[in-house]
Amino acid sequence: MASCAVEGGCPSDYVAIAISIVSFVVLLLWSIFPFLVHKVPRTTGSGFWIPVIQVVASFNLLLSLVMSFNILKFEERHWWRSCYAWAVWGEGPLGFGLLLSCRIIQASQLYFIFVKRRLPLIRSYFFLPLILLPWIAGAAVIQLKKALSNRCHMGVQWTIPFVCLHTLYVATLVGVTAAVHHIEFRFDELRDLWRGILVSAVSIVVWVTAYILNEIHDNISWLQVASRFLLLVLASILVLAFFSISSSQPLLSQISLRRRESREFRTMGQALGIPDSGVLAQSEPISRVDPSEPLDKLLLNKRFRQSFMAFADSCLAGESVHFFDEVHEHSKIPEDDCVRRIYMARHIIEKYIVAGAAMEVNISHRSRQEILSTSNLARPDLFHNALNEIMQLMKTNLAKDFWSSLFFLKFREESNMRSNGYELEEMTGWNFSPRLSSVHGTDDPFHQDHLLKSSSCCNDTDS
Repeated sequence: MASCAVEGGCPSDYVAIAISIVSFVVLLLWSIFPFLVHKVPRTTGSGFWIPVIQVVASFNLLLSLVMSFNILKFEERHWWRSCYAWAVWGEGPLGFGLLLSCRIIQASQLYFIFVKRRLPLIRSYFFLPLILLPWIAGAAVIQLKKALSNRCHMGVQWTIPFVCLHTLYVATLVGVTAAVHHIEFRFDELRDLWRGILVSAVSIVVWVTAYILNEIHDNISWLQVASRFLLLVLASILVLAFFSISSSQPLLSQISLRRRESREFRTMGQALGIPDSGVLAQSEPISRVDPSEPLDKLLLNKRFRQSFMAFADSCLAGESVHFFDEVHEHSKIPEDDCVRRIYMARHIIEKYIVAGAAMEVNISHRSRQEILSTSNLARPDLFHNALNEIMQLMKTNLAKDFWSSLFFLKFREESNMRSNGYELEEMTGWNFSPRLSSVHGTDDPFHQDHLLKSSSCCNDTDS
């Protein structure tokens, strides 16, 4: 016992390593499951890279504990086993500190968006280094003062301030989360935040106790073995609790590993329960389309909008029509339902408005900044000016070519077939089934083959 307590390699050490490996594998599966199985498109903003940083920080924390507490037995001491690299930097700023900082940013985003009703004033990639500054400063001081022993342990005078820094970050996370407790979230972000904090708080109390005992009483062999076992196992629980749900991506939370319902949401509108959201239904009303009517009025017809969207996608200019479609869904939410309006507005901003978005639309800088700097994400006219600019682009670049395309001919043929079938059923009472019997994709209601994709597109498809 005394030998492995100093040199590492006790049976309990290997059990703790096995638990940490399993925990990290589960965390990886948890993070990539929506993208691999449900084919969720990857975002470019903080909703993607903050969870990625959490995974990296979790790995750093677990690995640093393994290396700094002599859990594995090494015959010789190499340069890459530096105490300061693992026990100070890996475990502190790059591990626990980074993990807590990411969670604080996610909680603060909820506070700004749903309480202040505006986008965060400081971008996440600026805010994260600011939150980490105390950790970086503390780690730098410890290294400059050479506070570690040859067994990578601190004295009491350094352990207490280091533990206080851990406690400060947990208290900050609790405080920010408490500030949004009155919001009735659609996707239970608050519940998951509190659950993560509760599990984490219990883990941290035991973790800190084991940490203090391990640092101070390094002459008691059994205490060294037991404390480092607890440190690694509780750290494994901690990283899973912190990654229990990504509160910055509510739609991903609906298709995560924990979801029990069989229903699958394809759009944010469906996830929010917006009426008639999603793909076309068999019972969709039949109405004639007059090409002489204004485009903005025609696009209110869902069947026409889906056909026009498929044509625009074939011209590689579909983001404008998709933007119109989601703004139209946004307008269906009652004005007094601020929470759902904010969810939908934030989704549209991240998908279409921010620079580098997956389907960034071509609007003026003035309209873009008006949306990004709004003081009320729930206001009804948030996308009014941007939508006017997009409508002008579609009228100029897409509308004229659509009327001579195979997409419109197919749309007119299907509309006539459905209309005739409906009239026949009314007159005879037969159970006549329209030819359009199923929908294969949200963007292509007629399931056109690739030949239709070669139909004529406008020469200038800026959108």
